[in-house]
Amino acid sequence: MAFPAPASAAAHTVYVSPSGTGSDCSSAQPCSLTAAQTAVRSLNDAMSDDIVVQLADGVYRLAQPLRLTAEDSGSGGHTVVWRAAPSARPVITGARAVTGWSVADAGKNIWKADVPAGLDARQLYVDGAVATRARTQVNRADFTASSAGMRFSSGALSYLNNLADQSRVEVESVNSFTDRYSPVQSIGGNFLTMQQPAWNNNNFGYDTLMRPHRAGPLYLSNAYEFLDSPGEWYLNPTAGTLYYIPLAGQNMSSVSVELPRLQSLVNVGGTYGEPAHHLTFSGITFTGTSWLGPSSNQGYADQQTGAYMAGDWSWPSFDSCHNGCTQFEAARPHWRQMPAAVQVSAANTVTFTDSRFVNLGQTAIGIGNDAGAHTSGVGLGADDITVTRSEIARSSAGGILVGGVRADAHHPSDQRMVNRDITISNNRIHDLGADHRGVVSVLTTYVTNSTVAQNEVYNMPYSGMSIGFGWGANDAGGSNHYAQRGLYNYQPRYTTPTTASNNRLIGNYIHDVMQQMNDGGCIYTLGWNPGAQISRNHCLRTNGYFGLYFDEGSKYYKADNNVFANTGTWATANYWGGENMGNWTLTNNWSTNGSTNVINGDRGNVVSGNVTVTNGNWPSGAQDVMASAGPKDTTPPPTTAGQ
Repeated sequence: MAFPAPASAAAHTVYVSPSGTGSDCSSAQPCSLTAAQTAVRSLNDAMSDDIVVQLADGVYRLAQPLRLTAEDSGSGGHTVVWRAAPSARPVITGARAVTGWSVADAGKNIWKADVPAGLDARQLYVDGAVATRARTQVNRADFTASSAGMRFSSGALSYLNNLADQSRVEVESVNSFTDRYSPVQSIGGNFLTMQQPAWNNNNFGYDTLMRPHRAGPLYLSNAYEFLDSPGEWYLNPTAGTLYYIPLAGQNMSSVSVELPRLQSLVNVGGTYGEPAHHLTFSGITFTGTSWLGPSSNQGYADQQTGAYMAGDWSWPSFDSCHNGCTQFEAARPHWRQMPAAVQVSAANTVTFTDSRFVNLGQTAIGIGNDAGAHTSGVGLGADDITVTRSEIARSSAGGILVGGVRADAHHPSDQRMVNRDITISNNRIHDLGADHRGVVSVLTTYVTNSTVAQNEVYNMPYSGMSIGFGWGANDAGGSNHYAQRGLYNYQPRYTTPTTASNNRLIGNYIHDVMQQMNDGGCIYTLGWNPGAQISRNHCLRTNGYFGLYFDEGSKYYKADNNVFANTGTWATANYWGGENMGNWTLTNNWSTNGSTNVINGDRGNVVSGNVTVTNGNWPSGAQDVMASAGPKDTTPPPTTAGQ
């Protein structure tokens, strides 16, 4: 792992170790993370150089998230740097290690271990991978849905009537672009009575649970009785017992099992008047969380890339709103965002470098998300935030989500809320979306000046990268289509632009995406984005889906000198419901699939110089793009099993 140069002799170093005690925080007597935070607060009012909090090697198990505010920030232009000691690989985790395994059912090879009673989690990390909660795949045709739940008639499913802990069972529906969870209340008489409001919220709008645009797998999950495959697990919080079926070759006396107990790890943020600032994190692994939101009666009414619906609404009849309705539009302005494991809002001049974000139960890094997605209750307001030279991998949801989705994100009531000057560069982002598949590596919603550059992205269930949000409904002048849907009965039809402008995707290597979902592509856009630039990216293998996908309301994007290899249609526009689209400049791109519905001269578009390549005969310009895309000048952080 590459690390920054040692601090100058004048820098004050606070020494930390996993077993640290006391308040000396010296090299001879290191202290704990919380004691180090107290020490920094006694030193940082008048800094003449950086303060370095140096983390010794080992695992730091948090009892509660680390919250950093203005009180923890640098001063005088200097920075408080939380970083690994030389050659160390410190791990900050919200999980506890699980040991002491014994056989629970020899016939099924189910093992068990004691854990604290009352501890619940939606994820388990075994040897560094997201394990699968006990589940069974069922046939959609065996169920008939109503406003109260799901009826089945197949005798093969009659055992469901006798499941223990029925209120912990969940229905998961993998759809076109949504991955929805709805909890069961009880099962009896061949009927699954569902918890509300999750059931109603998951069955009105678009791509609904029981009438998806594309029907992927339907699962029943989270019952002991569903334990039937290697790698599956089940937790009984009441008894304090964890069950697991080992994979071939796993020895339960030596396997690394991590059970999350925290829902977030690090929360960086102050207030708009006193933001957190001048903070750097370097060489640290962040791991071991589980977001429990979907376990509540809200379930997870997935809408779009980490945005979801919750609460009680004026639902129409059950069968009347599976492809949109006015009542659904009432909820749209109030969508929530999945909270991140590492959260940054009301903050400026914050950097994460040479670090790892792995085995997390939700969005890995949230930058300037809505207030409800930040533990402090203060959202947005992220300025000059950088994530670089890091690995984001093997987690349950998405990578980096920049920006909010509500009104204060796109038309802020306080200009200090504007998210601006965000840099995401030279990272490797891969193998995400294990439990929430409708996610991407990096999404910038309503942001002014972001650069997402030289990252490598791969093994993603949905699109590779996304820019923009809102389907054009919040852009200047609004959308006649959304007026017809009834949206503006519930929110303003804005006459001024959103905060989305000058956002760039440059030099990224995006490959092997769209592996499970559909209605996406390598690079996906929504809404207006003046000054947006998509340049010199190499897109390879999208499972037949699009290369560049301009979805509803997309406007003012420039795409040049990109390579699209082994994709479906290289550039497509979804004009349905998006009358204010176009003004795209698509020039000098190379693709192996030359089809497109983006036409030169139509809707203000400029389309020229694009080349269809056959038989691998890439011109020198394309070869240069392919050679230069992806991380530069970085040594990838090592991967260590169990961390």
